[in-house]
Amino acid sequence: MTILMMILLAVIFTAVAGLIWAKINGKAIPTLVIIMLAFMGLCFAGVIAFVNKGEDYLAHHALRWQPLEPDKIAEYVSQGKIVFVDITADWCVPCQTNKANVLHREQVVNQLNQPHIVLMQGNWTEADTVIEQYMGQQAVAGTPFNKIYGAAYPNGIELPKVLIIDDIAKSLSLVTD
Repeated sequence: MTILMMILLAVIFTAVAGLIWAKINGKAIPTLVIIMLAFMGLCFAGVIAFVNKGEDYLAHHALRWQPLEPDKIAEYVSQGKIVFVDITADWCVPCQTNKANVLHREQVVNQLNQPHIVLMQGNWTEADTVIEQYMGQQAVAGTPFNKIYGAAYPNGIELPKVLIIDDIAKSLSLVTD
């Protein structure tokens, strides 16, 4: 598909160059047509550049999420593991944004997909007493909620509601120090 898009982009810019050449040689071609075709080509080039970041957009399928088990967090931390907790819900727009912009990104997946990191996820799409009790203990009322536990921070570091990629790397480095 990428090759097809590149060919189409080349055709558009070749057409623009051809129209400019024809206009210079006296053909009655409206300037607005040339401008609009060039603008369309630039927009299409922007879309291609965005889509082809060179990132594996399916990398998040490799993450090994297990259900939230708050009672096991301290046990994992005492074993030298890092625990990443993600409380999410299907209806939560900020949760889906965090997934798309951060948690499903290849570089974050590579950071989280380590043998010493335990990923726990609570999906609060429907009522769940385990999640409700955990959130009550955290004094948090809603989603999204992310927290990272480790040897240096056995009580965890709560991440911002709106995540950025650097939040994960910084928190992981803090809990391991």
